[in-house]
Amino acid sequence: MSSTELPSVPPTSVLPKAASVRVAEGERLRSVRLPGVTLTVRSRPATRAGLQPALYVHGLGGSSQNWSALMAQLDGVVESEAVDLPGFGDSPPPDDGNYSITAHARAVIRHLDASGRGPVHLFGNSLGGAVSTRVAAVRPDLVRTLTLVSPALPELRVQRTAVPTGLLGMPGVAALFTRFTREWAAEQRVRGVMALCYGDPGRVTSEAFGYAVEELERRLRLPYFWDAMTRSARGLVNAYTLGGQHGLWRQAERVLAPTLLVYGGRDQLVGFRMAQRAARTFRDSRLLTLPNAGHVAMMEYPETVATAFRELLEETAERGERGPRPESEAEPDTGARPEAGTGATHAARTGVRPDTDIGSRLDTDTRSGSEARPVVGPDAGPDSGSGTGSGSGAFSERAGGSAGSGS
Repeated sequence: MSSTELPSVPPTSVLPKAASVRVAEGERLRSVRLPGVTLTVRSRPATRAGLQPALYVHGLGGSSQNWSALMAQLDGVVESEAVDLPGFGDSPPPDDGNYSITAHARAVIRHLDASGRGPVHLFGNSLGGAVSTRVAAVRPDLVRTLTLVSPALPELRVQRTAVPTGLLGMPGVAALFTRFTREWAAEQRVRGVMALCYGDPGRVTSEAFGYAVEELERRLRLPYFWDAMTRSARGLVNAYTLGGQHGLWRQAERVLAPTLLVYGGRDQLVGFRMAQRAARTFRDSRLLTLPNAGHVAMMEYPETVATAFRELLEETAERGERGPRPESEAEPDTGARPEAGTGATHAARTGVRPDTDIGSRLDTDTRSGSEARPVVGPDAGPDSGSGTGSGSGAFSERAGGSAGSGS
């Protein structure tokens, strides 16, 4: 084996049993065997009958624990399940070693098909946002609404703080990084991850920090940890290079489900300037911008994200009662992608005032060169919910109009 090749991973049947995964109060874990993959699914029992199902998909280096805080906020609103993607959290690697965006999307689709829970309210963060976009585009029958938190969609001008994400997918980099960081303690790694992923790492409680350290120590003992990280990062970079109907932006144009987009003004991994492009691309979108949030707004500001999702549900329910607009009243589809609205309607309805500095942030990086900090992985979720604030300064807007459907 050459120095640039990735180490082989033993079959799932002979992998060592790692320490148990933390299960928060009110949560349950179960293992679901599907063709080619085994997924660990985290769920919260429905608090009442008749709730619509929701499914949550985490980002690179994260796990289903990244959604615990938001899932708790949505008790009584939806029936929540969150998956550990193959090779992450408590899910073993896929049988074929395929960690591409398409393979992750296929795993999500297989789970939904097997469970019969669709259509679901689908949530995705970062890598999970790209996966969820693909699922919604190719299987619209499985998606009732789509909520994307800092989705990892292709950027032409990537922030410097996000460059390690691409580098991790290059041959040999993971092995080099492992050797370089061999002496780093788990606490040091977790602090680096939180500095990268949170707008304000100080919001993380000491208890949540301790849980994150325990989880990282558990996962570092897994023989496939770096393999899953490296191959998934490579799969994300490869997806960025795809053109035509398989391109992620082209697939975003084809999404039919009402979509809630959530972007953080202090996101060091997904450019905040991409918020407006996303709002123009998803044909039925609403945009929530949180100037003080980082890459994992659902963990920093779970109450604010939950409120925006409930408003999405209310709007789509009202639309369902009214029925579709008659053709005579519908706006003609010119193929143009109109600019997103000013947000005045939403501000009047919620009392949230647009941040006065938000316009300039859309065209410039929110942080230029942060201090060098050790990290576990470029998009590794801290695996601990700690957000307790209300997300002051939040700005939400309705992006109307229809984008071209693509081919």
